[in-house]
Amino acid sequence: MWRALARGAFQTRQRSQRVLSTSTRCSSQQAGSGVPYDTLQSSDKSHPSSVPESADVVVIGGGSIGCSTLYHLAKMGVTNAVLVERDQLTSGTTWHTGGLVWNLRPSDIEVRLLKYMAHLVRSVLEPETGIVPGWIENGGLFIANNKERLDEYKRLSTLGKVYGIESHVLSPEETKKLYPLLNTEDIYGTLYSPSDGSIDPAGFCTALTRGATKRGAKVVTNCPVTGIVVGEDDFGVKRVKGVETVSGTIKTQVVVNAAGVWAPYIGKMAGVSVPLTALHHHYVVSERIEGIHGMPNVRDHDASVYLKVQGDGIAFGGYETNPIFWKDVKNDFAFSLFELDWDVFGFTIDGACNRLPVLETTGIKSTVCGPESFTPDHKPLMGETPEVRGFYLNCAMNSSGLMLGGGTGKEMAHWIINGRPELDMYGYDIRRFHPKVSHHAKWVDDRSQEAYAKNYSTVFPHDEPLAGRGMRKDAVHKVLEDAGCVYQERLGWERPGWFATDGPAPVLEYDFYGAYDNPKHENHRYAELLQDDYTFDFPKHHDIIGNECLSCRNGVGIFNMSYFGQLYLTGPDAQKAVDWIFTNDMTKPAGSTMYTCALNKDGGVESDLTVSVVESGTGSPIDPSFDGRGFYIAAGGGVTQHVKTHMQTAIQDERFDCTILDHSDDMGVLSIQGPKSREVLQSLTSTDLSNEAFKFNTHKLMTVGGHTVRAIRLSFVGELGWELHVTNETSVPVYQAVMEAGARFGITNGGYRALDSLSLEKGYHLWRTDLRPEDTPLESGLGFVCKLKKDTPFLGREAVEKQKAEGIRKKRVCFTIDEHLPLLGFECIRRNDEVVGFIRRGEFGYHINKNLGYGYVSNPNGDVVTNEFLTEGNYTIERLGEVYKAELHLKSPFDPQNKRIKGIYE
Repeated sequence: MWRALARGAFQTRQRSQRVLSTSTRCSSQQAGSGVPYDTLQSSDKSHPSSVPESADVVVIGGGSIGCSTLYHLAKMGVTNAVLVERDQLTSGTTWHTGGLVWNLRPSDIEVRLLKYMAHLVRSVLEPETGIVPGWIENGGLFIANNKERLDEYKRLSTLGKVYGIESHVLSPEETKKLYPLLNTEDIYGTLYSPSDGSIDPAGFCTALTRGATKRGAKVVTNCPVTGIVVGEDDFGVKRVKGVETVSGTIKTQVVVNAAGVWAPYIGKMAGVSVPLTALHHHYVVSERIEGIHGMPNVRDHDASVYLKVQGDGIAFGGYETNPIFWKDVKNDFAFSLFELDWDVFGFTIDGACNRLPVLETTGIKSTVCGPESFTPDHKPLMGETPEVRGFYLNCAMNSSGLMLGGGTGKEMAHWIINGRPELDMYGYDIRRFHPKVSHHAKWVDDRSQEAYAKNYSTVFPHDEPLAGRGMRKDAVHKVLEDAGCVYQERLGWERPGWFATDGPAPVLEYDFYGAYDNPKHENHRYAELLQDDYTFDFPKHHDIIGNECLSCRNGVGIFNMSYFGQLYLTGPDAQKAVDWIFTNDMTKPAGSTMYTCALNKDGGVESDLTVSVVESGTGSPIDPSFDGRGFYIAAGGGVTQHVKTHMQTAIQDERFDCTILDHSDDMGVLSIQGPKSREVLQSLTSTDLSNEAFKFNTHKLMTVGGHTVRAIRLSFVGELGWELHVTNETSVPVYQAVMEAGARFGITNGGYRALDSLSLEKGYHLWRTDLRPEDTPLESGLGFVCKLKKDTPFLGREAVEKQKAEGIRKKRVCFTIDEHLPLLGFECIRRNDEVVGFIRRGEFGYHINKNLGYGYVSNPNGDVVTNEFLTEGNYTIERLGEVYKAELHLKSPFDPQNKRIKGIYE
């Protein structure tokens, strides 16, 4: 009957009018028409007579995220905090959420957030407040229909073991025994997580606000916000000054925009862009099913459906490829729903009825279709915005607001109070988006739709989006595309991934996977090659990437790194600024280049990059004109916006008189690396490239093939080499000159897949995996870039000195295994059979011909981690549920004496 309904075969209930009345698609329904639990709706719409005159923090939005933020602020001592809600608590999207809480995700950060959420609802809120938050712990079951999906689940299970999350891989027969009503005839296996469950949104938010108000915080309902007061300080920095409401103005310096779907509306009041898209999201609640009570909740990802036990029935929904956009967001849309579009929902019905056949003969109790907010990368939006200081985001949870509510509220409170969250929240940080993409409405919509449609797709390590491509291309893009470059995308930038040997593979215009009456591409070679990466084993092009690596190791390779950010810091206080922001010694003479870290106040690494001391020049992007001493900063392209705003925040906080100039769109970077790199470049320039004349970590302006470049002797791969920093106009001719001169040496194009392998083989760091804001230089082996022998203060110095005196509690080390199996990250590390960490980044080292991975090892009893502790243990690595012996290396097994970067080859 469900399938018939999806086809529009009937619109009436077989028993006692099972189907809800149908009206136009976008009509509103009254509360309670479909939601399967009690709500906080009230008939009282009267505005409060007044609001508090001032507050330390004002939280806008009374959903799960706003309530959790208020609770955790109050719990951490910020009792003069106020939450303002335009209607009643939960009235936006929280009230109609499905309420599922899973413990296992393909992210260690999210596993930790979810573990905290489970602890909060299981053990904290009721004893603190006397309010039952509505936690039901009935377990979760993940259905695998093929080997790749079960491999993904095994990977989740392995990561869960690091954090003590119990889970079990089950056979179809074991699954049937656990859940007799399931159809298990077509499944490959399952993953069972007994501590999963669901939460009641009204109970959760009531408990949170009770806990907050008991500590002195205030909740003001029926109080719509009408404006955000923003002013400039005497340094010209925009800052929050207050929140205007229908009942008066609250003076404050900190605002948290937790308005969910309505966050862009609130953001616009402050002049802040909030890159999210509102989409219809839906589920259906069945009538009573005999034997369903107490069964685990189910995710059948390949069918794009979830099955949640709801009392004595089932609530089920999923993620289709053609979600309905809600472009005309109504600000008075409270405790309201849309009419369910059965044509859209039909795909979900087929999957649900296949997995739970009893649904075929079960009636419909209610339907729920409401708005949810989604983002271009399916990650929330959090943190202080670059546009206005004191204006924070905590919104756009991608239909996971209840599940992530506890953890994100806690992290937001830490962010506001301490200046940074406890965990590495970069993946949620609004600063990850460059304005060129976050302000581009079509890019945000297209990417958000694709992220929604692929929400239940297998998370492969090397997957790439098809939507929103080509937003930012460098000058060499087309030349490399014609040479077979298979591009990757990093938040707008196209960068080389690897080079196919049998012709071009351009990315075609996004076809929405055939949805919305768009014809699906029949011949899309890029998408076909992407399929080869849909594996947790080595891909078909493993050897092609290997050839790029070995050509660099044995001869010469060229890497287009033009998506790197290129920033200049100049002005009267430029020297003071770099001394404070960066850990390395910035007082070196012009012509010097320093690899350095930038830290937060707790000593965590916010970025690693290179800084070159430059002199004023001709005014071109590679040789700018300025007064005084200048600094050229090259940072990873995917994190440039983060780097830039971190620097800008430090400059504002310390009131340095200097300016950041961003030339990322005007310049390119070509990296020539390998034993033959000097011979190739020397044939194109009159500048002496010998070790004596051009030392490592120095730079010069010189001509290459008749064009001026800034050459920096650096290596990201551990070889003799130079980076050529060029203008857009000279990028192609310089590239062509290098390729022509390198032909007799067998020069090869290399992409970032090769770069990642080469850099890890050498033991170099990649920010976001090897280095994160919760890792310190001492823990990561980068103490040598900290100017601790000088008296110069720098941000985070006190924390680093304190840690040096007390000893480190974790350390980054290298592991290799003999088996020819890829290490992809999230593998569990055990020392003497005890869990001590997990692999942050893994690659195949083509030169050493071994799989290797780097991770941080901790002492299980919390003691200091020393080299003796590390070397005295016996290690294993668990990969996809299988355990392998591992060898620990304190230094990289590749060129541990660092001879090759000095040009010494034996």
